[in-house]
Amino acid sequence: MTHPPSGGAQTLGTPDPVSGHAGVPDQRTTWATQARRLRAVATTEPGRLQIIGAVLALLVVAFGAVTTLEMSQRASSADDVVSRSQPLSADAADIYRFLADADTTAASGFLAGAQEPVEVQERYRKDVEEAARLLVKASGNTDSASASRDEIATLNRLLPVYTGLIERARANNRQGLPLGGAYLRYANQKMSGEMLPAAERLYAAQTDRLESDAADTRRWPLWSIGAGIVVLGALGWMQRRTYRRTNRVLNLGLLAATAAASVVVLWLAVGHTVARAELRSAMVHGQESLDALNDARINSLKARANENLTLVARGAVLTPDGSADQYEADYGSGMSELKARLEQAERLADDAGGSAPVARAADGVAQWQVRHREARATDDQGDYDGALEQIIGTRKSTGQSFRQVDAALEQALAHEQGEFTSAAKDGRGALRGLPAGAAALAVLGAIAVIAGVNRRLSEYR
Repeated sequence: MTHPPSGGAQTLGTPDPVSGHAGVPDQRTTWATQARRLRAVATTEPGRLQIIGAVLALLVVAFGAVTTLEMSQRASSADDVVSRSQPLSADAADIYRFLADADTTAASGFLAGAQEPVEVQERYRKDVEEAARLLVKASGNTDSASASRDEIATLNRLLPVYTGLIERARANNRQGLPLGGAYLRYANQKMSGEMLPAAERLYAAQTDRLESDAADTRRWPLWSIGAGIVVLGALGWMQRRTYRRTNRVLNLGLLAATAAASVVVLWLAVGHTVARAELRSAMVHGQESLDALNDARINSLKARANENLTLVARGAVLTPDGSADQYEADYGSGMSELKARLEQAERLADDAGGSAPVARAADGVAQWQVRHREARATDDQGDYDGALEQIIGTRKSTGQSFRQVDAALEQALAHEQGEFTSAAKDGRGALRGLPAGAAALAVLGAIAVIAGVNRRLSEYR
């Protein structure tokens, strides 16, 4: 006959008389047991060393993980500045410039008469093709949900409309019909009233994205720096504790871990400081100069188009109050803005390579304005052909001055683009290798902590 266990002990699986459940160990009991064991271990020096060593190793690994994550984000933003957002901003500026130049060139070709010069036709064709190509490129590199996508769609829709109007203007001009001038003016209105504002908004959106990427790169990695300070403090405390208990000055493992963490902190501070300084230089001395020069070049193109259209319209388009020729008024405001932007570009230029072409452009603008006043005086006297020669002629004309200004601005833009690219690449280079290096050094530091603690533990065996 089988008897129940004495003393009322309960076997595994036997229902508890109170709860009615099988006698499976309670989770709270398990945790309580583990806590008692941990407290028991912590009452001995070897146990405390094991706990402290594990915490230190985890701190070092966490420091490496945080640094790797933060600096990967900074490095990614720096790479976007160099390889994505700045090229997109430059492409948007080129789209604006090619469109404005196409409008200017079309007006110049119209003034040349029924047979446009081949070089004028070729320049117009190239401007339109380049603008279309860059629009396709921008569309492929732009998020579908962004505002830039809408501006690109607007330009893609209006570009064939504009070119169609220009072709009608040319066809009527070749036949000597005055309707050609009306088509040209309508095409200019389409360009200046719809296309160029859309291109300007596209440029502004891409430039904002560039500034955002640069700002992300320059943000201080506060979590990484804070984690580094905590780790170095904890390692210093551990070494002081070891010294006070053993009178041993050095623990090679802890010393190696401290060296690894110090290298990461120093690399982090120096690398980010250099990257921050280079990217700030790229934005201040590069991108701000590029903005001023792009605006100057666009205003010169618009002023040239309005100057040409003054002769095409022959006073047919007036300001809203009817007191002046609209194109002449637009020419004047465009030249004022051009001079202001050149003054800004000259202030921003930080070397002779940037300031010299800007100075030549300013001289060309001054000469352009003198020749323009002379051409207007000739036209006002009724000598249209003489004024036309002073506007589109090959020698001592406003066209010659415009080409001088445009060539100087092109040189200045190339110089500042090179300055930006060089500084931005230096900034990106300062962060290169830091995420992977921080991760590797953190792992080595954690191993060194464990080795150093184990060395102390061996003394108790």
